[in-house]
Amino acid sequence: MKSRHKRFIIIVLGLLVLGAAATLILNAFRSNLVFFFTPTQVAQGEAPRGTAFRVGGMVKEGSVVRDSENGRFVVTDTNQEVKVHYRGMLPDLFKEGRGVVAQGRLNDQGEFVASEVLAKHDENYMPPEAKHAMDQAAARKAAETVKP
Repeated sequence: MKSRHKRFIIIVLGLLVLGAAATLILNAFRSNLVFFFTPTQVAQGEAPRGTAFRVGGMVKEGSVVRDSENGRFVVTDTNQEVKVHYRGMLPDLFKEGRGVVAQGRLNDQGEFVASEVLAKHDENYMPPEAKHAMDQAAARKAAETVKP
């Protein structure tokens, strides 16, 4: 075999290994990707069924129900609401009227079953996605009240 053929085989094998590595990296990235949806988007059916996603907004006043191992609450963007069920201890900073982001899936009844609940860590912080959702919902509500 000529040295030119050996170089060609080495280059082809290198490209195959590089392609396989890129495929594995992209597959791992895709499987760990979690999208954010607002309660309005969830109510409109834009959120996926059967795959994990995040929903965020404010915890509705008077909606939190806790027992020994479960928590139920409602997340709102002032336009729509999503009922959330969480099995486990809610974070210490979790309170009504504060920002929250929950990660999980929708069940058959349309209730969001959270696997993780993230509460804001101080009074000046709200997750950027939740803040943007709240601002959009407030703008939609203001536009609806202006219409004759």
